[in-house]
Amino acid sequence: MHLTRVRLYPVKSLAGLDLASARVEPWGLAGDRRWAVVDENGRNVTARERNVMLGLGAEPLADGGVLLSGAASEPASDPLRVDPPLDAEPVAVGISRQQTALPAGTEADDWLSSRIGQSVRLVWQPDPAVRPVKTELGGLEGDRMSLADAAPLLLTTEASLAALNGWTDEGAAALDMLRFRPNLVVDGDEPFAEDDWGFVTIGDVRFRVAGGCDRCMMTGIDPVTLQRGLEPIRTLSKFRRRDGKTWFGVLLVPQNEGAVAVGDPVAIG
Repeated sequence: MHLTRVRLYPVKSLAGLDLASARVEPWGLAGDRRWAVVDENGRNVTARERNVMLGLGAEPLADGGVLLSGAASEPASDPLRVDPPLDAEPVAVGISRQQTALPAGTEADDWLSSRIGQSVRLVWQPDPAVRPVKTELGGLEGDRMSLADAAPLLLTTEASLAALNGWTDEGAAALDMLRFRPNLVVDGDEPFAEDDWGFVTIGDVRFRVAGGCDRCMMTGIDPVTLQRGLEPIRTLSKFRRRDGKTWFGVLLVPQNEGAVAVGDPVAIG
C-alpha cells in the first residue's frame, strides 16, 4: 500500500487542500485545524450548521497564519491574510476540551461573518499540547491534539470508498473522499481492513490506531455544490452501523514526529 493523498484543514470546518507532503507533529499535521470559528458566545460554529463554510478556503502561511479566500462563485472575493494573534488576550470558547483561544481580530471576524451569514469570530489555538484526546475515543495518557473533532489525524482508504460507492443505489453519483475530510488516504488492501489495524507506519512516522471514526450528517454535504443529501449516511447505516453509529475511517495518534509524503509506503503492524 501507498499514501495517495495528504489533506490539510487550516481552519476547522473550512475547505481543505491537498499537499504533496506534510510534517507530522504529536497533535497532528503541522498547521492542521489550529484555527476555528465561534459565535459571539464562544460556541463552536461548523459546517454542520453552515454549509457555506465548506466553500471558504484557508491556505497555511509560513508563520502559522492563514490566507482566507471566498468561494469561487463569490464576486470580488478579496483574500485576507490573518497572522497568529500572539499578543491577544485569551477568550473563552466552547470547543470540546479547549477552554480558551486567542481571537484573530475584527477584520477577520467581519470577513467571515459577511460570508457565513451570522456574527462569528475567528480564534487560534496557541498551544495544542494542552488539549487531550478523549479516553473514550482511544486516547492514552499524554495524547494531545489540535482543534480536530476526535483525534490528531483521520485516515481513510480508497478500497473502503470503492466498496461504499458499490453499495449505493444504482445510478447514484459516486461519493468523493472529500466528504469524509481525511488527513491521509491510502490505496490497496481489502475494504475496511483498517478497522483491525493496531499500528500503521507511513514514511518515517508510526501511528497508533485509536479506533474507528463515527460519521455525522456533515458528510451529507456535497463538497462542490454545498447541497445536503442522504448519502453517505443512508448507505453506511445499512452496512456499517454498530453501537447506534455509522463508521468510516480510523483515528490516528502519532507515535513520533516526522514527515509523510504522497507515494510513501504504508506498513501495517
